[in-house]
This record gives sequence, structure tokens and C-alpha cells, in this order.
Amino acid sequence: MSDILQARGVSVHYGGVRALSDVDLDVREGELVGLIGPNGAGKTTFVDALTGFVRYGGTVTLDGADLAGLPPHQRARRGLARTWQSIELFDDLTVWENLAVGSGRSSLWTLAKELIRPAAAGADEIQRALDLVELGWAAELMPDELSQGQRKLVGVARAIAPGPRLLLLDEPAAGLDTSESEELGRRLRALAHEGSSMLLIDHDMGLVLGVCDRIVVLEFGKVIASGTPDEVRRDRRVVEAYLGSAGAERVAEQL
Repeated sequence: MSDILQARGVSVHYGGVRALSDVDLDVREGELVGLIGPNGAGKTTFVDALTGFVRYGGTVTLDGADLAGLPPHQRARRGLARTWQSIELFDDLTVWENLAVGSGRSSLWTLAKELIRPAAAGADEIQRALDLVELGWAAELMPDELSQGQRKLVGVARAIAPGPRLLLLDEPAAGLDTSESEELGRRLRALAHEGSSMLLIDHDMGLVLGVCDRIVVLEFGKVIASGTPDEVRRDRRVVEAYLGSAGAERVAEQL
């Protein structure tokens, strides 16, 4: 599989504070990669760097093209899409209209026509995105008619509707109960099987360990481990990062 994303030596400084230090991370074609770590590890900062919202050192390439100097909207046009920790849906628009607004059309006139006539150009992409997250039935509903988990999936569908090369998911399971998180994981795994490339950040370890092909672990802005879910689960450095050295000792005794 070829690399969609290559990040090499990515570093971010806020004044004298180093939020990220020489982070390397790849995402291959059709791969679902997890990025985890304790609070303050630098996970969202890394996504902000990839998408151009913070200045960084190092290199970020998408399909082999260096993104240096490109602002967020140009990176999005190149195929980097992201979701946000908070659900930013327009509650006065239908689910379909929410996807149309976020579909990246080239003009206000084109967008206006799509809102009035959903069968216009772009409708196929919107319908496919809704079908991929199994929300085609909800196209004409208002967001406040959906559950929290379904609203999260609308956000995912809105990000994938333009057909991005890489989807960056920042805490999509935040606020979901166990069953909703499991359903989200099933949908994300299905997207990966369809060929979507994704980077998943989440504190729900069951979700990340259960659906990701590979996982990268950050602590204090540095990569401390990477590998398959089973390798990461057994890595002493990861256990210490989450549970401390005493917790790592207890886990080691059980393995």
C-alpha cells in the first residue's frame, strides 16, 4: 500500500513550550490509524499542524506533495478533511443540507442550487456519504431529531462527502455511550473496507484498539510507541503513560 500521508519530524512550539517534538507518522491507502495518548499529549495539536491551523517544523506530505506554507483551505482542497471535537451542525438545516454546505462547492450559486434542488450536481456524493454511515434514511430530518451518536455520524459524512484523500477524526466518540461508540467503530471499520484512509484520535481505548490497523502513541509531544493494537496494548511504556509504573507492574504480572 502506498502512503497517503507522511509526517516527518513534526514539531510545534508555543513560546517556550514544546507541544510536539519530532513526530513521525504515516497513513497508507485504505488504512485506519489510531493516535492516542494521555490528556495534553499533543494529539489535537498534531492534527492542527497537519491541517495548517498551527505553525510547525518538519515536513507533511499528502500523496507525495509537500504541504509547506499552504493555509487550511488549500490543504482541504488537496484532500485533507477533518472533524472537530464539538459537533458543528446547522440545526436549522436538514441533514442533507448540512452535507451540502460542507461539500466544498466552488461557488455560492452552485451551493444555493443544491440546497433548493438536491438532485443537482453533488447529490451523488452526498447520498453516498450518508449511505456509507447508514444514514440515508435521515437525509430530510433535522439534526435535533437524531441521537448524539447519529449527529456524530452526520459530521463524519459531511467530511467524507467531498471525497477526501485522508479523513482526520478528532474525538468522534466524545459524549457517546458504549453502544453508540461500538456502532461508530463499526461504521468507521466499514469506511476503511471501502477504501477510506483515516487517522482516528480518541480517548475511548476500546474503540481505538478495536478498529484500527495500527496505533501511534504520544506522551508529552513525543512518540513513545507504535504498532498493531496488540503490540501497543502490551507495550510497557504505553501502560505506564496511562496507569503509572505501579499499574504497569500489575499489568505485566497478568500477561
